[in-house]
Amino acid sequence: MPPVKTIERLIVYRAILDQNIAQGVKNMFSKDLAELSGNNPAQVRRDLMAVGYNGGNPQNGYTVVDLAEKIRQLLEPIEGIPMVLIGVGNLGRAILGYFSRLKPKFNLIAAFDTDETKVGRVIAGCNCFHSNEIMKVLKNRNVELGIITVPETYAQKAADALVGAGVKGIVNFAPIPIKVRSEVYLENMQMDMIFEKAAFFARVKKVHGTT
Repeated sequence: MPPVKTIERLIVYRAILDQNIAQGVKNMFSKDLAELSGNNPAQVRRDLMAVGYNGGNPQNGYTVVDLAEKIRQLLEPIEGIPMVLIGVGNLGRAILGYFSRLKPKFNLIAAFDTDETKVGRVIAGCNCFHSNEIMKVLKNRNVELGIITVPETYAQKAADALVGAGVKGIVNFAPIPIKVRSEVYLENMQMDMIFEKAAFFARVKKVHGTT
């Protein structure tokens, strides 16, 4: 399996390639991807070895459409990435709305909440169930990714429910870190810390002009 940093860079490359496809670009060189992604050409070539792409040449570079498709095959299944969300508050609704525009790449199959006024409704194109139905709804669904957007007091319980239902990847937006078993991939997206970090370096650049 490629390292996490390699996957992160491949995701960036694929986004760059998709943008160039939309602009009618047919070929790109490693130096082009390096410049646009903030890497160096040698790193780009090493990363592309992870997807087994050998279609480039010194005269024409990479065929943009072929390379984008090769990266896509590594990153996502043909049927899309099956996902669920727990916590249909303001942030949860925004995330549901965002991913509803990204079908079929991302497939949000269910949302969960404890608010009875939301249960049984279709919210941003996604069916909402009660949180105590997680195990029942996800049984045999092979869900890859769970998104947590609940208050911090419920975050760990939500994570435990997802793991218990067989989910192997979790993105946690609750303002507190959660813990999962080692076989589950976890991203703790603590937004307050991200903004605090950005604000700090913004002040540094304002005072010193650079870092």
